[in-house]
Amino acid sequence: MGSGRQEISLLCLDMAGTTVDDGDAVMESFAAALVEGGMGGEAYERAMEHAAATMGQSKIEVFNAIVGDVSQAQAANATFERSYAAVVAHGGVVEMPGAAELFRWCRDRSIAVCLTTGFAPPTRQAIVDRLGWHDLVDLALSPADAGRGRPYPDMVLTAVIELAIDDVRAVAVAGDTTNDLWSGHRAGASIVAGVLTGAHDQVQLAAAPHTHLLSSVTDLPPLLR
Repeated sequence: MGSGRQEISLLCLDMAGTTVDDGDAVMESFAAALVEGGMGGEAYERAMEHAAATMGQSKIEVFNAIVGDVSQAQAANATFERSYAAVVAHGGVVEMPGAAELFRWCRDRSIAVCLTTGFAPPTRQAIVDRLGWHDLVDLALSPADAGRGRPYPDMVLTAVIELAIDDVRAVAVAGDTTNDLWSGHRAGASIVAGVLTGAHDQVQLAAAPHTHLLSSVTDLPPLLR
């Protein structure tokens, strides 16, 4: 990790649970996909536990791990995406308090903002459209845009390249899951912050590599100055 004196020029932020409040729609959409695929009983319970533990990862990769069959995983992921898209379309996602204000704060200080997510690009874009964030963020990435999803560093490093950031130490990463923290750590970000507004609690986040644990994204500005 850096010394903490590195000037930050890029902030990579997770979406659901970090900058987006979806009322637990991710897990509800996972449940809908598993039930539609005919899964029940103990297998369903184990699958939901796995989904919770792997929050932040690429959704298609999570389904691959759960069902062990590519075609079934693709079908389950398609159901998941449809279910979540319906939530978005009906106004079931809102800004996490302070998110847009943070984006504006960064823009005023020439800090680029990249949103990262485990969602497929159409779902990611639907959320950005719904919340009207086009003019507030510089880039939004899904695993499909970068090669691999979390816990790998690909999305953060893709943002570094796409936004012409000179040094990975000029990057801050924040998210609500251990996979967000591993991704930022592996990318070499100077700030790797867990936020307590989403899927994983303080004990879980503390077990992953991090520089800070925060109540929410509203606590980030003092770290970025």
